[in-house]
Amino acid sequence: MLSLLFNLKNHIQTQKFPNKTTSYLLSSTLNHFTTQSKSHSHVPTLQNNNNNNNIDKIARIINDHPFPEKPLHPTLLIHFPQSTTIPTSFVENVLARLFASHSNGLKALEFFNFTINNPHSSPSPSSLEITLHILTRMRYFDKAWSLLQRIAKTHPHLLTHKSMSIMLSKIAKFQSFEETLDGFRRMEENVFVGREFGTDEFNVLLKAFCTQRQMKEARSVFVKFVHRFKASTKSMNILLLGFKESGDVTSVELFYHEMVKRGFSPDSVTYNIRIDAYCKKGRFGDGLRLLEEMESKEFVPSVETITTLIHGAGLVQNTGKAWQLFNEIPLRNLVVDSCAYNALITTLVRNRDTVSALSLMDEMIEKEIEPDGVTYHTMFIGLMRSRGIEGVSELYLKMTQRNFVPKTRTVVMLMKYFCQNRQLDLSLSLWNYLVEKGHCPHAHALDLLVTALCSRGLVQEAFLCSKQTLERGRYMSSTAFLMLERFLKQSREMDKLKELDQMIKKLQSVLPPSRGHATGISNGISNSKVIM
Repeated sequence: MLSLLFNLKNHIQTQKFPNKTTSYLLSSTLNHFTTQSKSHSHVPTLQNNNNNNNIDKIARIINDHPFPEKPLHPTLLIHFPQSTTIPTSFVENVLARLFASHSNGLKALEFFNFTINNPHSSPSPSSLEITLHILTRMRYFDKAWSLLQRIAKTHPHLLTHKSMSIMLSKIAKFQSFEETLDGFRRMEENVFVGREFGTDEFNVLLKAFCTQRQMKEARSVFVKFVHRFKASTKSMNILLLGFKESGDVTSVELFYHEMVKRGFSPDSVTYNIRIDAYCKKGRFGDGLRLLEEMESKEFVPSVETITTLIHGAGLVQNTGKAWQLFNEIPLRNLVVDSCAYNALITTLVRNRDTVSALSLMDEMIEKEIEPDGVTYHTMFIGLMRSRGIEGVSELYLKMTQRNFVPKTRTVVMLMKYFCQNRQLDLSLSLWNYLVEKGHCPHAHALDLLVTALCSRGLVQEAFLCSKQTLERGRYMSSTAFLMLERFLKQSREMDKLKELDQMIKKLQSVLPPSRGHATGISNGISNSKVIM
């Protein structure tokens, strides 16, 4: 096993990494690796229930709260007196909304602390996990470590392998190999105190590097710890998944055969990884061959397996086979879900059959399968190619009428498309819709909007959008600030420029530095700080 890992080193380093996208199979496979059976992802899906209005209201209050001007605690007390019981699911859903809306991490932490100190509330592992997600995404690692160490003393039952995984994965992504190993040590010595670390914890560390496609580091971890922790089939699947995510089919197959030689028995997850590896490389026939092999060994394909093959059929433009696989799902006693629909919709859009894709989306709604972020993103791409601004604006209107808030990549894509087509009314409509929903649009969306507004002389609108971002405790980029500064100076509105500068300076006093953010005016000249 060790020799194989060393032999793969040079081969992996010569491979070009694919674009950073997460397949449905990756998500479902990683869920298989978690030891918690409760949840299907780190962040819970928000349920459509009678509490949704209250969830939206509280999330909006938190997001709109001036930061860092005033503490959030007094405002929360108005809505939740100490005698009030805050339902566990409510806390989880508010935090999930804050995660989705890119809320400032310190606000989310203050809300979590408020609920955990409420004597009538029962905190859950999920609420801690989402809070960690929000903090580590914004690189508040010191705050995250302090939170974990405090929870270890006050609520140790909230600590899970998932919370460990969130922390280590983000350290692996944003920090060094040595810092990740030190994080694993701190988990053992300072957080999960008294717990004997074994194979499950070893798997969490392996996954931290594999999910970031850092296979050289994953190999080093395996070599370093394999004598201390006994590897399992799950350990091998994590490494196999890492090789797959690095886009290297050869390494996947080499490692698969070696794990079999070493006595590890492949399972359905092993086959799903291999099928996805072939499909992503356009080797759809090999994917179908593995499906047959999988069934011959009495492993039952899941809806994830078939969804992966539908994607594979779409990549080789075999629409007929994609439809066949989709229609076979109920015949296999499986339930068609949104991901299966998305796979077929993607196939149709790739083959420029937007009419059929729209029809399939309508079918989802009729069957009460809610279109998700992938559905809308894919359909917007198809409409941009086929029907232009008219088709895109029509779907955008339907999306807002359904009160659906798109993911960041869709927001940026729409903002860019609206601005390029000089539809600034739609650009501002999208911005205001997101703000009204309690979201803080991504900095890149603000860059696009500020540039478009300033170029059309709408400097006041650009100023207000920038101010809204800063008020919510999020940085604006140096690109947007430099653009706005130039136009504010031209219009002699130095008071507004100074107001933005003061807001930026206040944020700098409480937030960690962020890549490419504006740092305001220094000696009369705009300054920006880039952390490489």
